[in-house]
Amino acid sequence: MTDQTPDRPRDDDDATADDVTVDPESGLVLENDELDLTADESPTPVEESPTPVEESPTPAEESPTPVEESPTPAEESPTPVRRTPVEDGPAPETRVARDDDLVIPAHAVSDDWDDRPQASATSADGGDHAGGGTGTGSGSSRHWGRYALLAVVALVCAAYVTGYFLTGTRMPSDTTIAGVDVSGQSPAEARATLEQALAPVADREIDLTYGRKTFAIKPADAGLALDADRSVAEAGGARSWDPRDMVALFVGDREHAPVLDVDDAALASSVAAISEGIDEEVVEPQITFPKATPTARQPKAGLVVSRSDAADAIRAAYLVSDEPIEVPTAAVEPTVDADGLAAAMTQIAEPAVSGPVTLKVGDTSVALPVTAFAPALTVQVQDGSLKPVIDAEELAGPLTDSTTGIGTEAVDATVRIEGGKPVVVPGKEGLGLQPEEMATALVPALTQTGDARSVAVEAKVVQPQFTTADAEALKITEKIGEFETKFPYAEYRNTNQSRGAELIDGTIVKPGETFSFNDTVGERTEANGFVTGTVINGGVFREELGGGVSQVVTTLYNAGFFGGMGDVEHHPHAFYIDRYPVGREATVYYGSLDLRFKNPTDYGVLIRAYVNKSTPGTQGEMHVELWSTKVWDKVEADASPRRNGRSPGTQYDDTDRCVAQAPIAGFDIDIVRTFFKDGKVAKTETDTANYQAADRVICGKKPEPKDD
Repeated sequence: MTDQTPDRPRDDDDATADDVTVDPESGLVLENDELDLTADESPTPVEESPTPVEESPTPAEESPTPVEESPTPAEESPTPVRRTPVEDGPAPETRVARDDDLVIPAHAVSDDWDDRPQASATSADGGDHAGGGTGTGSGSSRHWGRYALLAVVALVCAAYVTGYFLTGTRMPSDTTIAGVDVSGQSPAEARATLEQALAPVADREIDLTYGRKTFAIKPADAGLALDADRSVAEAGGARSWDPRDMVALFVGDREHAPVLDVDDAALASSVAAISEGIDEEVVEPQITFPKATPTARQPKAGLVVSRSDAADAIRAAYLVSDEPIEVPTAAVEPTVDADGLAAAMTQIAEPAVSGPVTLKVGDTSVALPVTAFAPALTVQVQDGSLKPVIDAEELAGPLTDSTTGIGTEAVDATVRIEGGKPVVVPGKEGLGLQPEEMATALVPALTQTGDARSVAVEAKVVQPQFTTADAEALKITEKIGEFETKFPYAEYRNTNQSRGAELIDGTIVKPGETFSFNDTVGERTEANGFVTGTVINGGVFREELGGGVSQVVTTLYNAGFFGGMGDVEHHPHAFYIDRYPVGREATVYYGSLDLRFKNPTDYGVLIRAYVNKSTPGTQGEMHVELWSTKVWDKVEADASPRRNGRSPGTQYDDTDRCVAQAPIAGFDIDIVRTFFKDGKVAKTETDTANYQAADRVICGKKPEPKDD
């Protein structure tokens, strides 16, 4: 490359063929393989007017220079010339390139390159046009396809929205709710139709069965009711975006259960009531030791009502079915089966009572006999298996009786009447074995043999179960109630009433506790100190053990009546006996009839009972007193007139147990108890006594009717 003269303007005529090469097809100036925009040290000024190239002529400002087909040589610095392709114009002219013109590699320019904006289209014959011009055929087809797709989408959307607004205006085709046809109706019409059709069965009882047992549930008691609004809505009476619901407006066949308004608590209560009549508690195996002999209780599977399934079945049947429901149940298997019980019998129970257990207290050894611990021993299910268990409370008494040589027994505090006043008798500590410790220590030794069948224990101070402080806290300070009854001479009365009085005398009823005559006195047997006497059984007199004890019960009942005790249970005699206060008397029969009253106060109640025995010439007296702290100023009794009189009949009895009796009329009577506090009536209570008529009883056979 040669130097240029910087101050001499460059003219097209100055260019040489050796300096510039013009591509005849593209009209670009080429030098070697690349165009360069960088001039030599001194740039050559270039006319500002554009130079026409190739087919489209462009006038220059001063003198246009046509570009020949052959390349026009430039001076040493190549000047790029751009051209504008024109379809049918004169030959393009060249212009001198400026310093800032873009240099484009020659090999990057294709033969048909065009700097105009390109529009890609497909020709009618399938060819692609990369140059100028617009492919109107292919473009139109593409646009029409888009328009068609948009139109389809718009139609689908419009149909979908229309379907949404149609849902909820009428019920779907072929639709029933609880068997009631509501097809095509408006939601309001469907609700009215449904309520009218189901009204006759809304209160129909739901029957359930289990085996031979039957149960009936009232819907109102079980908290069941129709929810018409939700039933219609869920059957298609509400607006929905789900296409299936839209289609269902015109085609389909759908059955719907009614939707219910359910009080779950009420339904659960109704099912629980049914369960009480069906449930069978599982029986776990157990071994007890009556008379120191192991006795096994076999396991038995239990049965429970499946409450959730039963509730579901009741819901499903309501309004749609009148068929009885079979109560669903489930078996409950015992934790340990019969094989496990048999193994426990040979491995635990039999070794446990095989002999005494040696107690070692210091240098002293005492043999604890089987009869001492057997009553407190059971083999029962614990933690999934049968294990021996000793009840410390049951062990306490026998343990003391069987270890006389070890320590002394503790004495409970008590309250007794001395000199007409209640006195607290202090309790006393003892020295002996602790039942809780012994119960724990004995268990491992029960299955051992030889020297291993022994327990090392320590004698400790034993506190009384009822201490002096306990007795003083009861505040038993004065007499609050008493009563006395008289009885005719009979030795069995003297014996039985005295024994009954002895067993209840000194009993303390703590605040809130309930006293039971049968629990305190026990069964009336010879071993318990009672003899045979006259009792009322089946409405007639009979000779049985314990006759006359009702005198003790009646006297105690009245003492409690006037002492303000709460009446829990009492039973008047079957017929009225005139030596007792009318309407205020009571009888007992062990195992069925009891006298029970509750101490409703904050103070302890001491029962004092004694008998002044009868003699052939004098009546006996039964006395009962209650001592405590007074709550009421006084308690009074009143009686209504007798009413509903009943006449007796006549009976013949030819058995050896017959006791002749005179007839007694029956009647009803009300007894009113009035409580006074601060000089005013605080409250009243009314109780009614119903007396049967007592037939005349003639001992012997009934006479044969005489012929006329």
